Amino acid sequence: MPSAWLLQPRPTAPPPPPPPPAATRSSLSRFSFTQFQIADVLKELQNLDPYKSAGLDNLDPLFLKLSAAIVATPITSLFNLSFISSEIPKDWKAAAVIPLFKGGDTLDPNCYRPISILPCLSKVFESQVNKQVTDHLDSHRTFSAVQSGFRAGHGCTSATLKVLNDIITAIDKRQYCAAVFIDLAKAFDSVNHHILIGRLSSLGFSDDCLAWFTNYFADRVQCVKSEGMLSGPLAVSMGVPQGSILGPTLFSVYINDVALAAGDSLIHLYADDTILYTSGPSLDTVLSNLQTSFNAIQHSFRGLQLLLNASKTKCMLFNRSLPAPARLTSITTLDGSDLEYVDIYKYLGVWLDCKLSFQTHIKHLQSKIKSRVGFLFRNKASFTQAAKLSKTDYPTDPRLQRCHLQNCFQHSTQQTGCSLSQCHPFCH
Repeated sequence: MPSAWLLQPRPTAPPPPPPPPAATRSSLSRFSFTQFQIADVLKELQNLDPYKSAGLDNLDPLFLKLSAAIVATPITSLFNLSFISSEIPKDWKAAAVIPLFKGGDTLDPNCYRPISILPCLSKVFESQVNKQVTDHLDSHRTFSAVQSGFRAGHGCTSATLKVLNDIITAIDKRQYCAAVFIDLAKAFDSVNHHILIGRLSSLGFSDDCLAWFTNYFADRVQCVKSEGMLSGPLAVSMGVPQGSILGPTLFSVYINDVALAAGDSLIHLYADDTILYTSGPSLDTVLSNLQTSFNAIQHSFRGLQLLLNASKTKCMLFNRSLPAPARLTSITTLDGSDLEYVDIYKYLGVWLDCKLSFQTHIKHLQSKIKSRVGFLFRNKASFTQAAKLSKTDYPTDPRLQRCHLQNCFQHSTQQTGCSLSQCHPFCH
């Protein structure tokens, strides 16, 4: 089972184009790695979570944390040597993949979520590298304003509120607003290294950096670890390393320019979650513009060898008071498949409905909050009074804080807003 699970097919695509020549590179200042300082590595080691699992090298995070003052100096030298040689130890490129069962058929590999565990030292190393990379990218404002994934000062909050504000503004103007929620098939696993290196080159990364990243992707392997057994290694020739520190940043670089293809529509990117939407007084014009933009976005993703998952890509028409059409014009993929229109969709953890009443989302919150409070009530004898007060202060629950939903609920009906506050008595 472990080896068979690793051999699941990945998306395939035509051979990549050659990277851009040096003469066509951007005028950005050249970026080269700088030597690590012992103090920075020491701090990173001291901040390790001792409860994290060790990688295939069996180097325990607790050991590194306790011995940080002793090992920081040789580890720093090892890290800096990697820059000089443009090589990364092969042991740091081996991942243990733990299949987490999601439900369904236990014999179906698609019913498992892969959890990748990398060697602890590789994460310490990548954390320091990632700081230098993001500093360079941020200083040159590389990322699009509509790219919220894995960026400081951005996140689910900024992405969701930006999208909701645009949609609500259109609704307040009595306009139709249509959206496509784009789902990609195994996006992180489908990144083409050749294309990514070309993008880094165009962003001012020096030849030494490009050589280092080329080695970073080379000779990667993964093994499945299940029930105390370990499968044989399988080479990984594409994708950003799952569970790595650099992976999310590199993926953001990879898809950043997709936003340029949106045309007259609006777009927002968060990791592999993309929403494309547009609005206007004429529904026919709105859907026509959305189709044109969707076609361009699909071509952009295909150029990156990222494949659309048509069955999970959905459309939604946001409308509160305008006449509802008898039949909506279909939005189609480049392959000719019609996308399904839905009335409810979960976007970045928030259940959106076509009238933006948030009723579905609040019902989910009610259920989760009552379940949590019920657990606390049944075990109240085990808690001190101070613990009871801290645990039952439901407004501080992260599910309520997510995306500052209080800013969104002001647009919901009074009845819906009151239904959430009904949870308050359960917390006392």
